[in-house]
Amino acid sequence: MAQTILVTGASSGIGKEAVRRFHLSGWHVLATMRNPEKEEELTKLKGVRVCRLDVEDSASIASAVSKGVAHFGAVDLLLNNAGYGSYGLLEASSMDEVRRQINVNLVGLIETTKTLLPHFRSRERGMIINVSSIGGQVAFPLSSLYNASKFAVEGLSESLRYELQAIGVVVKLIEPGMIKTDFAGRSLTFSNDSSLKAYQPLVSRYLERRKKSVQGAASAQMVAETIFQAATDKTDRFRYVAGEDAESLYQARKKLDDVSLFATIQEKMIG
Repeated sequence: MAQTILVTGASSGIGKEAVRRFHLSGWHVLATMRNPEKEEELTKLKGVRVCRLDVEDSASIASAVSKGVAHFGAVDLLLNNAGYGSYGLLEASSMDEVRRQINVNLVGLIETTKTLLPHFRSRERGMIINVSSIGGQVAFPLSSLYNASKFAVEGLSESLRYELQAIGVVVKLIEPGMIKTDFAGRSLTFSNDSSLKAYQPLVSRYLERRKKSVQGAASAQMVAETIFQAATDKTDRFRYVAGEDAESLYQARKKLDDVSLFATIQEKMIG
């Protein structure tokens, strides 16, 4: 029988490409998103069901999981992909922005996972793949809130790896680098306050370097392929780095001391 994957944040980018990739290989897919009424492509695919799931809405999480299990009979894999990026100056970020970043990238991921765990436990098997970021291994300038959320996802995932072995559930992590998606325009905010003049040279240099780094970004399709590999390679491998820039940064994190790493990131990101 075909296996079933539940994908959060499936309306675009990595999530949508993951839906396409798993569907291509014969999986059943529960493609979840905040506004399913706007989706036109995925609703036409046989074996794909589109439904609403907003990771900030507890009722929608419970409803989506219930519908997925009822429709497909079971869910074998949870792909926690939904995410949001809050960048810029911490001093210029509102507390509402702080809470939103943590709620979407961490709390929503936790609640979606908790909602599905009783189903996995009853079947004594399952897999959870959390889409983190190389920003969960290496921190960047003007990314404190985003880095905080992704470092938290990494710690959560590492701990759950031990815990969920008891019920036959595998946990894996995906760490993409810069990706060519509409994430920057659709799911990203940048907090700045021009009256905070001491920061403005840093802000200007960062924004200029970021424009250049996007030009060398990897594709969402490549990340989706990495996710599919993680789901199907039947190994105990935990961490999957996706993208040449991510691999380079990951190796630097492992090899360099803190002072050397900080100097490397500063030169790369702000000059």
